[in-house]
Amino acid sequence: MRGPSGGVGGVAGRGRPVLREWWRGGLALLLSAQICVLVAVAAGGSGVLEQLAGQALGSRLEQAQRLAPGVVHSARFDPEEARIGAKSALGADLDGYAQAIENSTPRSLRGALAHDSTRVQLPTVRGAGAALSLVYASDAPGQEAYVAGRAPRARDEVVELAVSTRTRDALRLRVGQRVPLRAGALENVHAVGRVTGIFRAAGERRLWREQPLLARPLPGVAGARESAGALIAPRGAELLQNQTGAELTVHWNMRLALDGAGAARFVGERGERDFRRAMARHPLSARESTCRFGGYGGKSCVIGVHPATELETATELPDVFEEFLRRWHQATVVISFASASLLGVGLAAVVVTSLLVVRRRLPADRLLRARGASAPGLALARAAWNAPAAALGFGAGCAVAGAVPGTSPAYGGGLAVAVLCWLLLPVLTWGAVRDRAVLRERAPGRAGRRLVAEAVVLLLAAGGVFALRARGIDGAEGAAGAGGAAGTAGADGADGAAGVDGVPGIEGIAGALGPDPLLAAVPVLLGLAAVAVLVRCYPWPVRLAARWSGRGRGVVGLVALSRAAKEAPARGLALLVLVVTLAGAVFGGLVSGTLAEGRRSAAAWQVGADASFLGAGRDPDMAARLARARGVRETVAVRQLRVDPVSGTDGGRYGISSLIGVDAVKLREAAGSSAAARALRDAGLTGGDRGREIRVLASEGRAGDLLTFTRHGKEVRLRVAGPLPEGVERDPALGPVRGATEARQHLLLTDSGDLGSFAASEFEESALLLYGERLDAGALRSLVPRAAPGTATGELRIRTEEQAEADDDGLIAAVDTAHTACTALAVLLALLALVLELLLSAPARGRTAAYLRTLGLGGRATSALQLLQLLPMVLAALAGGVALGLALPALLGPALDLREFTGGPTAPDRHVDALFTVVLAAGLCVLVAVAVAVETWLGRRRGLGTVLRLGRTDD
Repeated sequence: MRGPSGGVGGVAGRGRPVLREWWRGGLALLLSAQICVLVAVAAGGSGVLEQLAGQALGSRLEQAQRLAPGVVHSARFDPEEARIGAKSALGADLDGYAQAIENSTPRSLRGALAHDSTRVQLPTVRGAGAALSLVYASDAPGQEAYVAGRAPRARDEVVELAVSTRTRDALRLRVGQRVPLRAGALENVHAVGRVTGIFRAAGERRLWREQPLLARPLPGVAGARESAGALIAPRGAELLQNQTGAELTVHWNMRLALDGAGAARFVGERGERDFRRAMARHPLSARESTCRFGGYGGKSCVIGVHPATELETATELPDVFEEFLRRWHQATVVISFASASLLGVGLAAVVVTSLLVVRRRLPADRLLRARGASAPGLALARAAWNAPAAALGFGAGCAVAGAVPGTSPAYGGGLAVAVLCWLLLPVLTWGAVRDRAVLRERAPGRAGRRLVAEAVVLLLAAGGVFALRARGIDGAEGAAGAGGAAGTAGADGADGAAGVDGVPGIEGIAGALGPDPLLAAVPVLLGLAAVAVLVRCYPWPVRLAARWSGRGRGVVGLVALSRAAKEAPARGLALLVLVVTLAGAVFGGLVSGTLAEGRRSAAAWQVGADASFLGAGRDPDMAARLARARGVRETVAVRQLRVDPVSGTDGGRYGISSLIGVDAVKLREAAGSSAAARALRDAGLTGGDRGREIRVLASEGRAGDLLTFTRHGKEVRLRVAGPLPEGVERDPALGPVRGATEARQHLLLTDSGDLGSFAASEFEESALLLYGERLDAGALRSLVPRAAPGTATGELRIRTEEQAEADDDGLIAAVDTAHTACTALAVLLALLALVLELLLSAPARGRTAAYLRTLGLGGRATSALQLLQLLPMVLAALAGGVALGLALPALLGPALDLREFTGGPTAPDRHVDALFTVVLAAGLCVLVAVAVAVETWLGRRRGLGTVLRLGRTDD
């Protein structure tokens, strides 16, 4: 038998035969593959996470701009001022403004933030028997979309119009027809329009979504005129403006288009700071570039020959970005747990592989020890023997990490993992061949040391969970970003320390896989704690089962279960691998399912009904038209006041509260399952009595309590009729007026009749809930298009649209992708570790089976023996892993705030992915069954003499 010498020098002379034996055995390739996976995860994990963050951010920005532009620059301009030699060319002037605005885009957003369209919409006029909305749009369809005629052009006598085919059919128009235009919302109009073109409004053009009346007219309701839209040229807008003297507003719409790589530039502390600085500087630069000269006629700027105001900019993109940051911080907790579980399982697999190498070489190493070789010498020789596998794995892992586009791998982390994996084999070799191990002496304090180690593991796990709950995710962000902030403060001045506008960074994103040691250590510590508990606990029922089976006639159950209970401490490594893998998979599936369902529930909360119109009190005419729209079955008004009442007894503050009034009778008719309507009915608060006191149901307080607040110098008294029943605060009917912030305030609920003394303008928020199984979303959008940023109009929310946005959430997709990839790799490594663990323990099981075969045990009984020996460990791993995965959200507490992720009034209900859990458990059982079948088949092919040797004392 050939083996390594006792010193390092022996390796050089016999290295080639040793390496050939090593590679022929396949274990070197196996170790290299495992090291490659771990190095790739450690070195490239932060880059992959950055790319996922970029894709999620790009998807969120695209979703926010799907129905409305992201940045809107607007200016108001007066009728043209006649100047000697000056002739108006409004279209060219608007294009020049658009070019100047686009050129003022900051360098970090250059090419991504681009001009999308220029719009001038006039107030409605009367013409062709309808209320016409006249719009100039630079993104109007080209000549290829016209089925007859041409696009409007500049004319000094008439206003040229272009209408859609649907408008033509509804208003019975034709090309060349003259249409008298009279005053409507635009006063003093007395002009002539002429239809010059008919276009087909087909496809998904943004113009049709943002100006739906251009695509199809809206029928009149209850005596109202039909509403339709028509395209005009810039000169047509000037003609009407000059005639009426009206002030018009022009909008230059811009959109921020970022792909995954482009959005990834804004991930991290420096990227976030660049984004916020660019979004803050762009309006200033645009204003300077478009208003270089002083205006006249009361305006400070000019658009050609039109006095105009300075640019005003409205955008919701910084708010979208901030919302994304808050949710991504929570997503990194899930992803970091999955990656940490993967690293822990991978390291355990490397340990099992190294133990298998040590087991195979142990007879030769013991012989060398008997001949005088030292244990450190054998360990150093094994380190040199293992170096090629570690080097190959490190190189391959770095190559995989470097293949991630747009990132710089963390080679230092990959090197640390490779060195750790490389040292495991020599350390285990030294532990196996040292003097005490060779002489097989049992130390008298071994059980005590094991108890101390288990107690330390339990204390560390409890301390890690407590620290994570106390610190939350904010501590992780601050810890990960402290170095980056210090490094960039010198270059960026004060901004490097405080960021822009005081908004916290997303420094924890890049550090979620490593720089935050607490997040990375907690899953492994919890897995170790679970294994320590399982190893102590599960042998007891197994021994009871063995005693019960011993009462029967067969010996298979007695022997198998007795050995399973006896070998429980030796199964700790296999248990750790399985428990950590199952816990990570179950936890990730639970969180993913919870997030998906929570987003849908939050969408239903934000809408409140099949559709809702926010701002109904400010626009009662539009609310009335929506109530009469096609498909609307019932309508319910909901109104909210924010109050700060005090106790009428002792004067103590009650706290900021939402006082919401709703018609309980109508709400119950429209939504019979409404918890709010049921609570008001049960408390007898339906109809309202409009007395001196407003009777309310309160989230805090007792029946009979008196609360007072002052409104416009008058004292208003609230009498608590009773506490709010459970579920009322989550009633979707209250969601439109009670946003995420208000959902955390006290709730005072009353019938809308009790709030009759308040004027509509006094309510902070009011909404009209629309119920109907067959709502025509297109007709509703024709009435209320999705408003652009800064538009002071009511907001229409439609449940189908909100649900579609929730289902298309790129952030949840990123979490699912990361969790699925980590779980798949962890499962593969766990299965590999389990197979290797079975190989390690196969000789002992084989000898037991051989002993029983000499006593006449049959083949089926041998298979049952093998299966029963492994079944307790498998069941214990399933129970521990699933229980730990389900308990992790509760253990993490504030470190995993899913309500912040999904929105909505409360934390979403947990949704366990039962199918995924069952598939994992079934796969584990199938693997064990296959391993037992293969082991039984190999045992039958081997002779008993190859297994049983005279004088063996291993058992």
